[in-house]
Amino acid sequence: MRYFSCSLMVLLFFKVTSIQAETITICLDCELKLISEGIKMANEYDTLLIKKGTYKEFNILVDKPMTLLGENYPVIDGEDQGEIIRIVSDNVTIDGLFIINVGTSYTSDYAAIRVVKSENYLIQNVVLEKLFFGIYLEKSNNGKVYHNKIIGDAKDEYNSGNGIQLWYSHNVEIDRNIVQGVRDGIYLEFSDNVTINNNNSTDNLRYGLHFMFSNDDVYTNNVFENNGAGVAVMFSKRIKMIGNTFRKNWGTAAFGMLLKEINDAEISNNTFEENTIGINIEGSNRINYSNNNFIKNGWAVKVLGACYTNTFTENNFLYNSFDISYNSKLNDNVFNQNYWSDYTGYDLDKNGVGDVPYRPVKLFSYIVNKTPETIVLLRSLFMDIIDFSEKVSPVFTPDNLLDANPLMKKVGSEQL
Repeated sequence: MRYFSCSLMVLLFFKVTSIQAETITICLDCELKLISEGIKMANEYDTLLIKKGTYKEFNILVDKPMTLLGENYPVIDGEDQGEIIRIVSDNVTIDGLFIINVGTSYTSDYAAIRVVKSENYLIQNVVLEKLFFGIYLEKSNNGKVYHNKIIGDAKDEYNSGNGIQLWYSHNVEIDRNIVQGVRDGIYLEFSDNVTINNNNSTDNLRYGLHFMFSNDDVYTNNVFENNGAGVAVMFSKRIKMIGNTFRKNWGTAAFGMLLKEINDAEISNNTFEENTIGINIEGSNRINYSNNNFIKNGWAVKVLGACYTNTFTENNFLYNSFDISYNSKLNDNVFNQNYWSDYTGYDLDKNGVGDVPYRPVKLFSYIVNKTPETIVLLRSLFMDIIDFSEKVSPVFTPDNLLDANPLMKKVGSEQL
């Protein structure tokens, strides 16, 4: 009975709140011409309807539960003066605004929209251009950043910010955003239980996605293309990266994905295509790599050391210059039932599995690691002879680094 009474009281509270909430119109010809003035006049849970026009404002403080709703994408022009919108209240929605000209500072991380120590926020259908930082979430949990377009014009890392940044923010959903032309497309630090889905992060100076010290996060169906160095994943646990595309991240130190000190993760159903290095791995353990496509990369997988108890199963390694690069004679990782386009074995019993094990590490990859200039000999007959001799009688590569059951057909070949 007491539970019923409490539930009824909560229901009545929200009904009263919704009845009292009003819509306040802001327009250039209205009595209220400034967004900041409208916020001061509004009551909790009111909606500010912002009509089409250009509003030259910055340091707009949202300090009560409310909605800022743009009609036909009104422009908020910060005129490079500083931060534009700062949210310090729970239950705030920002919807349908066009924000430009965020101030640049070498001491303050000015953002188009900053959320500080707030809960239950929604930022959606927003376009941001000419920015320093785009959307900055600071110690703010249980929110959603949905269907926004963030277009920067960054030229140098030192005077540019990130598109979407989370700092000590948990249980956040980042979904269906387009981010390009910034330093890092999406950046997380100390942010757990975050889902990043269906985003397109391209043409950024440094990383399409960069996160550190962030655990139990899930990344699905994102595209990271033509960034300075793809995606960097560091010092985190229990990460799931599923169904993403890492494409055309080229450069002398570029990769599709960097893994450093990552443990107990799942990396599956991703495509790594035309990157200098598909996955660069260092100090990462107990990771399951399955059903990934490595296509036309310089190195598909480059293992730098201290990587133990990882498994590679049912992946496709297709036309990479090097499938696996290894810098140690010890191996504690398992390669089993992968498809290798360079495999030249046979299958006499017709069970779909090669009768001869495949050794994915070429001696030439060792030579290139030691002396990068030798890459010019990649297609030479001399290198083919060296690789063949190492395959027949391994001396430099680990004896047990092999796929004992290489597949004769591509995994999911009906879809490829």
